Amino acid sequence: MSKPSPGTLRSSAGKRRLQELLRQSDNRFCADCGAPDPKWASANIGVFICLKCCGVHRSLGVHISKVLSVTLDEWSDDEIEAMIEVGGNASANSIYEVSIPQGYSKPGPDSCNDERVKFIRSKYELQEFLKPSLRILSGSSKSNSIQSSSSKSIMESFQSPFSSQKTEGMVEFIGLLKIKVLKGTNLAVRDMLSSDPYVVLTLGQQKAQTSVRKSNLNPVWNEELMLSVPQNYGPLKVEVYDHDTFSADDVMGEAEVDIQPMITSAMAYGDPEMFGNMQIGKWLKSHDNALKEDSIVNIVDGKVKQEIFLKLQNVESGELDLELEWIALDQ
Repeated sequence: MSKPSPGTLRSSAGKRRLQELLRQSDNRFCADCGAPDPKWASANIGVFICLKCCGVHRSLGVHISKVLSVTLDEWSDDEIEAMIEVGGNASANSIYEVSIPQGYSKPGPDSCNDERVKFIRSKYELQEFLKPSLRILSGSSKSNSIQSSSSKSIMESFQSPFSSQKTEGMVEFIGLLKIKVLKGTNLAVRDMLSSDPYVVLTLGQQKAQTSVRKSNLNPVWNEELMLSVPQNYGPLKVEVYDHDTFSADDVMGEAEVDIQPMITSAMAYGDPEMFGNMQIGKWLKSHDNALKEDSIVNIVDGKVKQEIFLKLQNVESGELDLELEWIALDQ
């Protein structure tokens, strides 16, 4: 969820068009496994997918599939138009699944992750189920070439927005981390009398960013951002910046969040919906972290959550309140 570009679609009309597309009968089920009520989409491929398949799509890299939440993310005009041009899951699958071998079974809603990975990689990354004449060749050029010129207009709507990006290795993800940026307190002054703060979250190669709060040293965001958690995860990096129009944005402090206590506790307990509200873990305040107080990991209403209160580091003043929620890929 990067910083919205000038062309980012924020209008209710744009959101309504996306919701209307989602309500089509073929889009009410995941394009890859058939799970009902998908809330995610691959913006460059043009399909709606479920949470479990979303994790696999993210592992492919954005050069193959750019995953966005239908409800949580900002969508650009181009992304909306690309989805509408494709026409939905049935239209996309008529291309991506046209040559599935006889007797080959697609994964179902309850299939294991290994089955999903095998199918989704075969479908989109390896393009094993496309007609050979439609397969995209990976070459040294900046954009992918198409074997059949007559199919170019169809395939461009799936691939061209991200075809120029460098191919990356497969990254295996173990879950999703929903971060709610609640508020900042007594943030540092970086303009004449105030600041225009925003928060950037980084986990591995992923970044997510809040909106800017103009002239406010005690901003309230209450914004939810989403990051995938790789198998070899490190700390969640939190940075606060002052937005400047005509110069580089100024740093307003930073901190690192150790997400291991939350993930370890969540995995130890399994399905949180089986338990009542209870404490299952803790991240302890110490001299070498940014915690204001011990941070408790709780199961609340069937969800694993953790409130974190940070004192920003490498800055004269400033505090930041977050709430984390762990979402396992098999939930």
